[in-house]
Amino acid sequence: MQIRPLTFTLLRELSADRFTSGAALATRHGISRSAISDALKDASALGVPIFSLTRRGYRLAEPLALLDIDDIRRRIDGVQHRFDLRVVDIIDSTNTALLAQAMSGAPSGTCLVAELQTAGRGRRGRAWHSAVGASLTFSLLWRFESGAASLGGLSLVVGLAVANALRALGLAAQLKWPNDILFRNQKLGGILIETQGDMLGPTVAVVGIGINVRLPDSMKAAIDQPVTDIAAAMMESAVTPPAMNRNALLAAVLTQLVALLDQFQRSGFAPLRDQWRALNAHQGQMVDVHAPNETYTAKLIDVALDGGLMVERNGMAVTLSAAEISVRAGR
Repeated sequence: MQIRPLTFTLLRELSADRFTSGAALATRHGISRSAISDALKDASALGVPIFSLTRRGYRLAEPLALLDIDDIRRRIDGVQHRFDLRVVDIIDSTNTALLAQAMSGAPSGTCLVAELQTAGRGRRGRAWHSAVGASLTFSLLWRFESGAASLGGLSLVVGLAVANALRALGLAAQLKWPNDILFRNQKLGGILIETQGDMLGPTVAVVGIGINVRLPDSMKAAIDQPVTDIAAAMMESAVTPPAMNRNALLAAVLTQLVALLDQFQRSGFAPLRDQWRALNAHQGQMVDVHAPNETYTAKLIDVALDGGLMVERNGMAVTLSAAEISVRAGR
């Protein structure tokens, strides 16, 4: 998707409350009115509706608050020194970009946030759907000295950090092993972790996180599983905080991440297991286990000290490290 950089600049200048003339925008940027028109047509391709009236100009069809790096930095003031924060308007994949930057020596704490990812990825090659102003998608690079073999449970720790931030908003977020954040059994967010390095030597983890904030209904319908977003969850929960601010949400998640990742580096997953277990959406339930070579039904027993999933199959306890689970409707 080829989007002019000017498009996001104009989106930041337009308002949903009043019209701004094309002539004023053209003068401000030293370009023609047709160039302004073309750039705002790109906005429609991004799913951002804009009203246009002759002799009045342009205005947003609904309020749009784009990410603001200065506001985010203010909100993480206590831990700002732990992050190298970067915000971009559009990118193919923040994970792909940070994996490349890791090879060039990017420091631990490098965080790349995108308004829109055109090729965002989930686990097992799935696409991650996002929309301008409607999602929070970012990746965080974190360096570990202890090696990939010690990273069992990392995705669970990241999920716990995201859930803690959402629960602070008043949302009863839960967790699904190994990498989903749920609200009432609907997917609210997801995690993709990719690593570089040795099993026993220094390792880089790139942690990709996507949270649905206010997805268009058309996008929800295109996703092949039950999904929700923060706006819908707040309505269902009768939570009435100030308008959802993605800068504040990102700051809350980053603050949780730095605290829990520090603890994970010191002590592993074991000290955090009880906290994760308390938010496990499927504790004690019958689930379908999708293992690499088979699918079967088992009872979810617990999560292991190393982050593996413990299930009971035909009376035998089994610990899973590479699988997915699902719960059939009506169970």
